[in-house]
Amino acid sequence: MSKEQEPKEYVMEKRGTGEVKIASDVVAIIAALAVTETEGVSSMAGNITNELIGKFGMKNLSKGVKVTMEDGLVHVDIMLNVKYGYSIRNVSEQVQNRVSQQIETMTGLVVPEVNVRVAGVNLSE
Repeated sequence: MSKEQEPKEYVMEKRGTGEVKIASDVVAIIAALAVTETEGVSSMAGNITNELIGKFGMKNLSKGVKVTMEDGLVHVDIMLNVKYGYSIRNVSEQVQNRVSQQIETMTGLVVPEVNVRVAGVNLSE
């Protein structure tokens, strides 16, 4: 595997028995799950529906999420669609809080920023 194809990793902890690494793809999946569980979010922008996730694998779930990990800090960019009738501002704030909380809780990494880009509003139920 060339260096360009290797997933970016963050060394979380070194011990006498070895080291723990978390791939950026794993952090992206955690973020995507947190987004889709937020009330008012219709879907990830460009994402497939939850029914298809099982058929094609979890990697497709992270579509619409970009994760950058530098010096133990995680920066997240998310593109999503909001359900009609919900406040875009409130949904975006909930997404930011939920994503940073889930990543920090599950990995111990620090998330200083979660950028939300609303790609559209879903008019159908």
